[in-house]
Amino acid sequence: MTTHTRIRPFNTRDTYPEQNLDNDLAQAVVAGGVVYLRGQIGQDLDTRESVGIGDVEAQAEKAMANIAMLLKESGSRLEDVVKVTIYLVDVRYRETVYRVVGRWLTGVHPVSTGIVVDALARPEWLVEIDATAVIGS
Repeated sequence: MTTHTRIRPFNTRDTYPEQNLDNDLAQAVVAGGVVYLRGQIGQDLDTRESVGIGDVEAQAEKAMANIAMLLKESGSRLEDVVKVTIYLVDVRYRETVYRVVGRWLTGVHPVSTGIVVDALARPEWLVEIDATAVIGS
């Protein structure tokens, strides 16, 4: 018997058809009152289309909108976020992205980690935001 719930399960074979992958994943997993989200990028979760190509602010907005939507689907909300990790492909994007995240998480006070990486899973993705939340009471 499974002790957790998978939200929006998918296979990487469908998400990344140009890559030779076959992994069963989910956009979110709820376990023990905690919501673990997959890193979110500037992508429409229903159509899998990338949005905001070349625009880090638009990508960050879409990533945060995805996070809010997934939290709602998981029985949580932005106010219940306890940790965020932000991956940037260029340190110069930090202020723009952190302003976007700050608007979405005003008053929440999660812990946060920022990481600059060489690349994300697709070359058009400039930022990825990973969040963990609890199920609020």
